[in-house]
Amino acid sequence: MGGCLKKRSLLKMPTSVDYLVVGAGLTGSTIARLLSDKGREVLILERRRSPGGNVIDFLHPSQIRVHKYGPHYFRCSSRRIWDFVNRFSKFYRYEPTVKIVADGQYWDWPINRDLVAKHPRSPAPRPKVKPQDFEEACLLKMPRAVYKAFVEGYTRKQWDVDPRSLDPSLADRIRINNTGESTLTPNSSFQGLPTDGYSEMMKRMIEGIPCSLGVDFLRRQSEFRARKGLVFTGAIDEFFGFEQGRLGYRAHRRCHKFLRDCSQYQAWPQVNYADRADPGLLRRVEWKHLMPPSARKQIQGTVITEDRPFTPRDPDDFEYPIPTRQNSRLSEYYRARAATVPKLTICGRLGSYRYMDMDAAIEAGFGIAKRLLSEKSKAVCPGVTIAHEL
Repeated sequence: MGGCLKKRSLLKMPTSVDYLVVGAGLTGSTIARLLSDKGREVLILERRRSPGGNVIDFLHPSQIRVHKYGPHYFRCSSRRIWDFVNRFSKFYRYEPTVKIVADGQYWDWPINRDLVAKHPRSPAPRPKVKPQDFEEACLLKMPRAVYKAFVEGYTRKQWDVDPRSLDPSLADRIRINNTGESTLTPNSSFQGLPTDGYSEMMKRMIEGIPCSLGVDFLRRQSEFRARKGLVFTGAIDEFFGFEQGRLGYRAHRRCHKFLRDCSQYQAWPQVNYADRADPGLLRRVEWKHLMPPSARKQIQGTVITEDRPFTPRDPDDFEYPIPTRQNSRLSEYYRARAATVPKLTICGRLGSYRYMDMDAAIEAGFGIAKRLLSEKSKAVCPGVTIAHEL
């Protein structure tokens, strides 16, 4: 790795660069990689002690690989994205199977059309009516009985709000599988997991690019100057000092348990919990299921992770933007505010304030890098004007 990921003395790092990328998650790292590939001067700053954002993983002493921030199943249907990630890691084929507990029973998730067909709708849906909220959007896809059993309880646990206050676009993430389909994303052309793990993949993605870890840009921004472009991938409201209030975020508390004398805890890699038997438990993941069968057989014991959602206050814990109308209005204010700052691009899941799968985060990085590379910049450019020193 050439030592580029070690925390260096800032006196040895360039403090004035053409492109400053804040955040080494998927979107930021993709942008940095593509700019660097074209010979642009790039510096990455990362607040955490390791690159990779929320896709990082680690090896448990049992040699079971655990995703630190919940399961990340890579899938896409874009050859360009697939070829890009394969630059940095080999992948083995993996199609996740997820179950959901509803009414005390295990069911396939996503649910399939056979289950939907067993519950006649009354009254009949009106497909031409534009849904006004998440619940209405779901009821255009499934009968109310199915929604109540499989979606409502899980949604309340995840977001801690009335589903009717959530944006209808959130329902786009809920698919109905066809008969005979039992995997999470059967229509994705490319599916897999990196052979050496996500953390190693992310390190390789930014290999050779100057990267300073453990640096909180918002607290030390006076030390850096971006001549041509500042790319910020953190929370957009934090960037502006929460000047018009805080956006809502959710996160998960994860409890990792090693069961030394248990070869298999559950029959599936991931089980979601829609019922209220345990009102806090959202999902349970058994990580051995994600390993290649040959490696799995050599493991003694198993590791499970239980996820329980909570509302964080520390920006370093932000994971899921909450898509309510109020948050939408506030995020629009911050996006308009960002548009007034010269040379500034705010992006990523927290920067754009929307949930993105991994392929979408990379695709967004492609688009931003293309725009930055196409912009004509003068030899001497004014530095980025930043509104607040936190």
